[in-house]
Amino acid sequence: MKQLLLMGAGHAHAQVLLDWARAPVPGVQLVVVSPQAQAPYSGMVPGWLAGAYRFDEIVIDFPALCARAGARWVAAELHSLDAPRRRVRLSTGEELPYDLLSLNVGSTLDEPVCPGATVLPLRPLSALHACYAALLQAWADSTAPAAGSAFEVTAVGGGAAGFESLLAVLARLRASQPGREIRARLVSRGAQLLPGIAPAARRAAGAALQRAGVQVQLGQGWPSSEAEAHTDLLLWATGAQAQAWQRDPQRRGALAVDEGGFVRVDTQLRSVSHPQVLAVGDCAAWAQPLPKAGVYAVRMGPVLTKNLRAALGQGEPRRYTPQHHFLALLATADGRAIASRGRFGLEGAWAWRWKDRIDRGFIRRFAPCAPSPAIVEPGDPA
Repeated sequence: MKQLLLMGAGHAHAQVLLDWARAPVPGVQLVVVSPQAQAPYSGMVPGWLAGAYRFDEIVIDFPALCARAGARWVAAELHSLDAPRRRVRLSTGEELPYDLLSLNVGSTLDEPVCPGATVLPLRPLSALHACYAALLQAWADSTAPAAGSAFEVTAVGGGAAGFESLLAVLARLRASQPGREIRARLVSRGAQLLPGIAPAARRAAGAALQRAGVQVQLGQGWPSSEAEAHTDLLLWATGAQAQAWQRDPQRRGALAVDEGGFVRVDTQLRSVSHPQVLAVGDCAAWAQPLPKAGVYAVRMGPVLTKNLRAALGQGEPRRYTPQHHFLALLATADGRAIASRGRFGLEGAWAWRWKDRIDRGFIRRFAPCAPSPAIVEPGDPA
């Protein structure tokens, strides 16, 4: 019997499992490995940080999804890979052979040293739940300091993660202790906030930060000086990093990676050095670099599903073509959101309701009692 190994509980692998539940491939054992059973959907994380959703409302239950697909679930993480021998070693010490391996392990961030501050890295999402719960509990148990002493929150990173998480956390903390003074700033090396979105959407984002009392510091690293280093809470939302095993030549072995450790893949999502290994989402690297954003991983899911089946003898492989334009919906944690696509940008409460409807619809597909839908091809109106 052949063995298909899905390493990681990402958006694309969730779609593979849905398709497998609908029509498993005969003679193939499906195994899913991830250290976290509940995988947060990235699009709903800002709403959860702000208190709009419970954590259980934004996660995909992978053991339940595996049971639905007849797959084996293994609670572990990848320690090392021997691609020539087609074997992986897990954090538990177990070794698993594979005929076909798919990597959807996401990305991470190295936590900075910030004495005296609580540091909240925004990646990996799977570790964010416990860290944020501890922060909220400590905030609820704390008392306001003497007059004139404000609680300081700093977000580092001028992309969507830094922008949305800062507004969401500020809204949550202020709602919990409305009488307490909180000062906030957003720091980015980039010369522009939210690069890549429409100018009108960028102006709306600046207005949202202004309404929340956020000081924006662009074109500088953090900290730029000893005086700038003080903060009580640091939200770390800088550029994504490859997982530790990908950055270690001894642990990744002969697998081809780029200078950052991300797995180099071709247009069919296959490793350029070992075609029996496929990689999608943040952990993969393309000839033309893509932003590390969940919208790409979601669109890769149907292509990955087709190509895994093709490698197992069912159908023909497909090419993945990254979308040039996509709808970005950024939550501002005040009952509104910003919509951006191409050159067009708008903001309002209607955008938040639209975002909420889209996100709830996506996560509902993976509920244990939901019917298995047909795979939607990239570019379809659905």
